[in-house]
Amino acid sequence: MPNGRALRYLCTGSARMVHAWCTHKTPHKGRRLSVLYNMATTLARSTKRGILLCVDILLVPPALLTAMVLQYDDSLTFDNMQQHWLALPLLMGLCGLLTVVLGLHRVQLKAFESHAIGLTALHAVLLGLATAVMDDLAGFGTSFATFINFALIYFFMSIGVRMLMLQVLLEIYRREQPQCRLLIYGAGQTGRQLAAALRTDQSTIPVAFVDDSEALQTTLVQGLTVYSPLTIEALVKARKIDRVVLAMPSMTKPRQAQLSRQLRELGLDVHTVPSFAQLTGQAPVTEEIRAASADKLLRRPALDHELSGGSDVYKGRVVLISGAGGSIGSELCRQIASCAPKRIVLFEISELALYKIDMELRSLARNRAIHIVPVLGSVTDENLVSRILRDHKVQVVLHAAAYKHVNLVEQNPVTGMANNVLGTHVLARAAAIAQVERFILISTDKAVRPTNIMGASKRLAEMLVHDLANRAKGGTIFSIVRFGNVMGSSGSVIPLFQEQIKLGGPVTVTHPDVTRYFMTISEAARLVLVAGSFDASGDVFVLDMGEPVRIYDLACQMISAVGYSLRNESNPDGDIEIKFIGLQPGEKIEEELLIGKGQTTTAHPKILQANEKHLSEIEVASALRSIRDAIERADETALRAVISRWVEGGAHFTRQTQDIPLS
Repeated sequence: MPNGRALRYLCTGSARMVHAWCTHKTPHKGRRLSVLYNMATTLARSTKRGILLCVDILLVPPALLTAMVLQYDDSLTFDNMQQHWLALPLLMGLCGLLTVVLGLHRVQLKAFESHAIGLTALHAVLLGLATAVMDDLAGFGTSFATFINFALIYFFMSIGVRMLMLQVLLEIYRREQPQCRLLIYGAGQTGRQLAAALRTDQSTIPVAFVDDSEALQTTLVQGLTVYSPLTIEALVKARKIDRVVLAMPSMTKPRQAQLSRQLRELGLDVHTVPSFAQLTGQAPVTEEIRAASADKLLRRPALDHELSGGSDVYKGRVVLISGAGGSIGSELCRQIASCAPKRIVLFEISELALYKIDMELRSLARNRAIHIVPVLGSVTDENLVSRILRDHKVQVVLHAAAYKHVNLVEQNPVTGMANNVLGTHVLARAAAIAQVERFILISTDKAVRPTNIMGASKRLAEMLVHDLANRAKGGTIFSIVRFGNVMGSSGSVIPLFQEQIKLGGPVTVTHPDVTRYFMTISEAARLVLVAGSFDASGDVFVLDMGEPVRIYDLACQMISAVGYSLRNESNPDGDIEIKFIGLQPGEKIEEELLIGKGQTTTAHPKILQANEKHLSEIEVASALRSIRDAIERADETALRAVISRWVEGGAHFTRQTQDIPLS
């Protein structure tokens, strides 16, 4: 616990932060300022100091008169007064000198605290002693009690006048400036100190306290009523509160996050008073929620160092990466850049994503002879795709462009199928025509006996690429790389869990038994590059990813990794709760990597080659024709019928289309 002085420092600093928050959100409205406000805000610092110096000097006569009246009572005569008035100019000059020496005129009104009060007391004592000495030298014979009274009266007058001036100025400011009405959550020592510090702020008005302690509720603290948290909503409306400050440094981060989220739902700005350690630089003011290390989450050693080789295939080549701005695409760009290609063509539909990866790669390739070419467009644009491949003489295509968010594709099946199936066919066919050396399709484990539109679209894309490989006749080498969930990619559970933990929970898991295969983004990119270097055409390559990870265990690990405890029946006082929300439409309990049971090894021990059945050329042509026709008519039922007919395990897709909520 910090000492009193430290706590006052904490709260004063916090008060300044609150003032900054308020003034940032409530700019001056530009209305005509009053004369007094204009004077108060435009006076030079030297002028303000001169005013305070004059105040101190002018307080001497009334203080001395009051002291004499108190001492002599009815026996006070004109002669008694006259003899002291003769020395008054000297006494006032001495007062001004003491003010300057002690620096009282330099103390701002809003900063008039214990140190300044101590200086004022010293000033009054010295002034009283000086008056007594002058009286003795003059032989007036005034009682010493008079000078004691004079010092005391001057002391209280000096403080009183300054406080009065401060209140007048604050009232002027508050009438001319927008005001931020503040609710302080926490009526403990920190909250009380914060309220006291904010009383000198011209634009922020503490309105009330809220505290969880029933003992404090309905009591008055710092002149403000303490309310129950249950009354916040009514209190906000009745007292027109703009902001809430959480003045409870001991509150856990998850609880702070939960409370902040609830308050923001009421339309309030919510801020937290930093701890003393944060203000003094001993701890960061903001904390990021980070996941546990990859090894712990994967429950196996990372394979980056084992996925070596294959770089010669890309050295000196022109490489096109579709979906270059995505999670996988951008990592492919970085790793391709390390393989010393001649040129990297960045093909991306998102302008922002393309801009980011373009700027990053230009920085990486600054000292390398690598030409970076950003291309904005869609893989479904046949003319654009053909022109890019031809004009840039592309030799290797890494196809990472796809809609992969299961729920979104489930709600937009026509758009998803058009991009993932027809887009793949357009790019792969154009690559074959342009005699590109290699084409690598990035697929997913959701393509294996799919239960959702996204997975089915990727399986159909695999079939189209395999068909083109069969018809390439020694030309373009087509490869398909299939892997499970990628840690940290957009749409994966890990960023979702991180955000939920940051907000104080709950962490949402669909089912206690759901398992998934996981790999890092770096592993996924390395797998693609290594598998893409193999000469086998039309084959599906998968990574030996070890054992699948239970999502519930993953959530527990991520909670404990940031120092929080799991809240459940056995630990009701824990920080973060895990909530089961039920399987989402199209979601499996377990994912698979292989359609059939047959698999063979490759030149790389961690990469397997799947032996899977594929459609004939006539069947692929029929399926492709049906898909195009259904997409042109925006016929979801027809699309599901195509999936049901041609995709393994797809019979269930013939059911009626359902409205599927976003998870």
